[in-house]
Amino acid sequence: MLDDKLKSRLNYCTTLPSLPAVAIKIIELANNPEADIGETCQYISLDPVLSAKLLKTANAPLYKSRRVATNIRQAVSILGTHSVIVIALSFTLANSLMKKSPSSPLAFDHDIFWRRSVASALASRALGEKLNLGFLDDLFLAGLVQEIGILAFLTIMPEEYGDIFSAVTDHDQLLQIERQTFGAGHDELGCALLQKWHIPDYIALACLASHSQPEPKSLDPTLQACVAVSRYLADYFLNPQDARKMATLTQTARAWLDLDDTALIDVLQLMENGLKPIEELFDIKIHHSSEAAAIMAEAKELLMIHSLSRAKELEEKSQRDGLTGAHNRIYFDETLRREFHLSAQYQLPLTIAIIDLDHFKQVNDTHGHLAGDSLLVTVVSTIYEQIRQDDTLSRYGGEEFALILPGTTLAASRNLITRLKDAIAAINYKLDGHFVIRITASIGVASNEPGVAHFNEPLDMIKAADSALYAAKHAGRNQIIEWKP
Repeated sequence: MLDDKLKSRLNYCTTLPSLPAVAIKIIELANNPEADIGETCQYISLDPVLSAKLLKTANAPLYKSRRVATNIRQAVSILGTHSVIVIALSFTLANSLMKKSPSSPLAFDHDIFWRRSVASALASRALGEKLNLGFLDDLFLAGLVQEIGILAFLTIMPEEYGDIFSAVTDHDQLLQIERQTFGAGHDELGCALLQKWHIPDYIALACLASHSQPEPKSLDPTLQACVAVSRYLADYFLNPQDARKMATLTQTARAWLDLDDTALIDVLQLMENGLKPIEELFDIKIHHSSEAAAIMAEAKELLMIHSLSRAKELEEKSQRDGLTGAHNRIYFDETLRREFHLSAQYQLPLTIAIIDLDHFKQVNDTHGHLAGDSLLVTVVSTIYEQIRQDDTLSRYGGEEFALILPGTTLAASRNLITRLKDAIAAINYKLDGHFVIRITASIGVASNEPGVAHFNEPLDMIKAADSALYAAKHAGRNQIIEWKP
């Protein structure tokens, strides 16, 4: 909420842009659900420039009309009364606000601000088109004015705000600093300004909500969700060389709209298709056509890399135990099956070890499961320090772990497994900073050696290592027992 001081400065500021009479009338029409086609045409016709813009819009490829509009009434017939009012409002606001203010600080680049605003509007509309939403022109207007609070700040306090604005390059960081310094961000100030101008509430409130946290997923994407994502699309579209902006965009698109990387490529393509008509309508240059094509090519490549990276990350996550970070049982079974068949096919040695922590139940019973979980994490970290990169460690059960040593004979495995057992015994886990918990491990080992057909299936190796583990426990624990036929 705006505090009274900031609200007062906004209300009594004499240097804020004033809206032309036709814009004020169009806003009245926008707030009137009963506005008719005749009245709309009458007021739009009073402004020759606006009339020409609307005719051009009605005939633009964006609206895919099969008819050609030669007058305002035909344009309204093609676009619809509501769309015409919203489009006219977009043009009149942009025309009025794009003029440079003499009070703007030198650090503020007016052209970049409006390039970004129009790119956001284009992105917002493209998102709506991709998602088959029926309020594309509302999306365009909301995308266009969502950052109007920045202009308001620069107008009512040019020096105070100018220093902050020039020192920050990240939009989200700017919003955070505004809230800390002034008690409100440009989202709240912008909403207040739009309401002061009597812009329809649903537009003003969507601009405000788009700067908050992502809303719970709904069946139908909302105006504010599209506007929120459009901001990051515009950032990337204007700075395609910055891979970090692509990473932020993909996260935001997934959080707000559940859009994947393939869908984002489609949205960027829609932006490229609509770029030239929008630039012509608003008399602004965002990108040359050759630049837009290069951005698309680079975006597709970045999104493909990001998609592969995410897929790999998700696959890796699905193969890991959530607590310890060791591989899970499914991964162990698949890896052992693969290594066993390689061993049999190419006469390669293969050794596995099953590691069971001794008397671990007592740790949980005495010190609690949180202490037990922390100790398991420490044990896994200790084991990883001893094994090689090609070895596979998996959590086999509660306090049981399984180790696959490919290409390793029984004799070659002895030093490694002995070091591993000793390293576990050397763990001094401090509970609450002073009480020390110690742990030991019993280990059963089984090996498939070249020329010796001990095992027919991977399961046979597991049974053999289990049998050796059972013997190690009965031999007094903290032992290594090797299975022998």
